[in-house]
Amino acid sequence: MAPSAAPRFGTDALRRGLEAPTAAPLTALYADDAELRVVDRNTQPSHPMVLHGRDEISAMLDDVYSRDMTHRLERCVVQGDHAAYSESCVYPDGVRVYSESMVSLRDGRITEQTMIQAWDE
Repeated sequence: MAPSAAPRFGTDALRRGLEAPTAAPLTALYADDAELRVVDRNTQPSHPMVLHGRDEISAMLDDVYSRDMTHRLERCVVQGDHAAYSESCVYPDGVRVYSESMVSLRDGRITEQTMIQAWDE
């Protein structure tokens, strides 16, 4: 999708993207050159998972959204070229995942994101 056709980042666009049944609306919020860092139990702060570019981010999101789970935007704060948001997810068996993200924006698209996530074990 061409950047000019993609939606601009905002709370409503983020909610539609996160809570959609596929990753496409969320992927559209990322800039082509975006970088996503994920910190969790398996990819700890000294060695986070780092994805470069919308294609790598899209592949990860496609995998996540192929799973049978719901996604819900809990909170979102946008201030200038920065935003922070909380997301909760639930699998059918009740296992929960929670994440907090801090993002930088350029021209209404996510350029940098750091996500810290935890899940039930």
